Amino acid sequence: MTEIYFHYSNAKGALVDRRAAVVTDLADARPYAELIVRSLIMRPGPQDWRRWVLYVSDDLGTEILALPFASILGRPH
Repeated sequence: MTEIYFHYSNAKGALVDRRAAVVTDLADARPYAELIVRSLIMRPGPQDWRRWVLYVSDDLGTEILALPFASILGRPH
């Protein structure tokens, strides 16, 4: 079991998650990160998420992966 943290940011600032998620394997981090990104972009509101990035780190602060929201959103039409 590994504790991982999800922080997201854009050029204007960052939102830091202080609650850890527990995964059985670090390979589970990416699907979990994609789920978080999808839940954020589905919220109603005017927020344009294309320039945001979700960073996943372990309990020591080591970055495991960076997931640009644009990779989930795709290109604007």
